[in-house]
Amino acid sequence: MKMRTLAAIVLCAVPLACWAQGGQMPSLAPPRAGFAFPQHQTLTYSVDWRVFPTGTATVHFEAAGGRERITASAETVGAINLLFHVSDHFQSNVDRNTGCSYEFDKQTVEGRRQVNSTLRLDYGAGKSVLDQKNVVKGQTKHVESSIPGCLSDLLSGIFYAASQPLMLGRTFPLPVVDAMHPVLVTMKVEGREQIRTPLGTFKTIRVQPTADAGVVKNRGAIWIWYTDDDRHLPVQMRARLFWGTITFRLTGDESK
Repeated sequence: MKMRTLAAIVLCAVPLACWAQGGQMPSLAPPRAGFAFPQHQTLTYSVDWRVFPTGTATVHFEAAGGRERITASAETVGAINLLFHVSDHFQSNVDRNTGCSYEFDKQTVEGRRQVNSTLRLDYGAGKSVLDQKNVVKGQTKHVESSIPGCLSDLLSGIFYAASQPLMLGRTFPLPVVDAMHPVLVTMKVEGREQIRTPLGTFKTIRVQPTADAGVVKNRGAIWIWYTDDDRHLPVQMRARLFWGTITFRLTGDESK
């Protein structure tokens, strides 16, 4: 197994970000009526590769005026941590009424590689602006690119999906942007399933993201299990790739 590949999956926290650009990009639909993004909430996930503990991921939600601030971290543990250390931090700022992302920050440490970046989306100007610095090499990059309209980002996308009606058989588009590469992901609501996690047993709705292009195409499959209630809390996420299966399981749900 390639350690850099494993690090990329852990880093994504949800593998939606691992697709490349493909297809015509629709604008993001607003959250369903009555939906509210969480406030003062922290979710914790264990991350396993096959049967081996690989890392932990935490996600925190905080309201900031009309925006939702979502912060997340991913850390390797155990033998993986000794072989290839990963310590990554993310922050997303999202409009609470529309779901549109306005800024996405990343500070990533993967072995000897350290990169910090900020991606800003200016919908009035119809462009995204990326500022990136490779801390080890001292290299910087500034890139501006046009965007088609309201977009999610790789962190907020999984939770934006929870704001949509998850009726069996329904599909809906999830346009995501990361580092100047808009990604058109199709979310398909496949079925209901009972899922057991360290936090308990949940009745869930299973959703499968798919895309027409990118590194995941023809190499595996991804599923997300949301609670079958108004919260649509993601309690499990799984990426089944050619080198093995990565699973995220909810281990903590705190209001703080």
